[in-house]
Amino acid sequence: MLFKFKIVVKDDERAFLFRDGRFERLLGPGRFIAFDYGRRLTAETAKVVRAEIAADKALLFAKSHPAVAAEHFEIVQAGANEVAMVSLDGEPKHLVVPNTTRAFWKTLTKVDVERIDAAAEVRVAKRHLDKLDPARSASLVVHAQVEAHEAGLLFIDGKLVERLPAGRHAFWAVGRTVKVAKVDTRPTPLEVTAQEILTKDRVGIRVTLTAFTRVVDPEKAALAAGDIANTLYRLVQFAIREAVATRTLDEILAARDTIDREVREFVGARAGGLGVEIGEIGVKDVILPGDVRELLNMVVEAERTAKANLIRRQEETAATRSLLNTARLMEDNPLLLRLKELEALEKLVEKVGRIDLHTGNAAGGFDALLQNLYRLRAEGDAAKPA
Repeated sequence: MLFKFKIVVKDDERAFLFRDGRFERLLGPGRFIAFDYGRRLTAETAKVVRAEIAADKALLFAKSHPAVAAEHFEIVQAGANEVAMVSLDGEPKHLVVPNTTRAFWKTLTKVDVERIDAAAEVRVAKRHLDKLDPARSASLVVHAQVEAHEAGLLFIDGKLVERLPAGRHAFWAVGRTVKVAKVDTRPTPLEVTAQEILTKDRVGIRVTLTAFTRVVDPEKAALAAGDIANTLYRLVQFAIREAVATRTLDEILAARDTIDREVREFVGARAGGLGVEIGEIGVKDVILPGDVRELLNMVVEAERTAKANLIRRQEETAATRSLLNTARLMEDNPLLLRLKELEALEKLVEKVGRIDLHTGNAAGGFDALLQNLYRLRAEGDAAKPA
């Protein structure tokens, strides 16, 4: 039976024409009409603009129809240690991993392939790095951003290879294990929390310290210990235990500067082998048990009371001595005694609201007061030398 076969191919498409399941030809854009006896013709359309074709189909065409494959397909096969960067119309689009085959349509697209020997080149070149998408290349490339305050250490297959300066770095992780460790070289505070320690006189106290550390040799620090901060923490703990256990409580409270110096010397002598420099170390708090704290408060209160009593006695002694000197002066000088009496009378008058003075011959009246004042003046004049 005779049938009419027709198909429309768009500009961005191509059609594979098959007769009885065997490829016959590749149809370009347009309308294709043919008489089909027994419906033997079939067609399969495919997008060809910046498109990928199944690798197994492309390889089959390369063997059965090499001319068609050479004209329309770009077959990319990457070796065991090889990476291929595929650009479509000058734009990097695909990264072909080792031991992988991929194929791309080049009918309407310019396909450029750049092959990289990842076994020979550990570092990703700048021109390649600018083309890589970190998300797509995560399995093939190790990316690292080293800041200005950091030191980057490159390890390949577990071996330290080099120290990386600040900047952006990328390495091929093909056939090797690549790791970039970053070490902070800024001064870092290390807080040692309170820990229970027995003093020489068997008093349990808790001591907290703060230490400032800085990594000066990143290579040595990375190889000497897995966790530098934890190692330094333990060293400070050992040092403070040694300093506290050999002193009584009174010595600890009176010699904090000496303890700081001993701890710094102990830790500094051992931190050099870790590539770390020790700055300042200081005891922040010495926390005493509740009963000991109460006893010390009682001692301090007793000392303050004794000091206050001593000052009070000294003031009383000074006041008594002053009174004694004043009495001796009055004994030798009657005029001074009368002036003292008038001063006392003046203070008394200031506290009296009203004073009644009676004149007349009666003793003790106003005239008597004036006579006494006159007598006081006369005695004062007589006391002056001629």
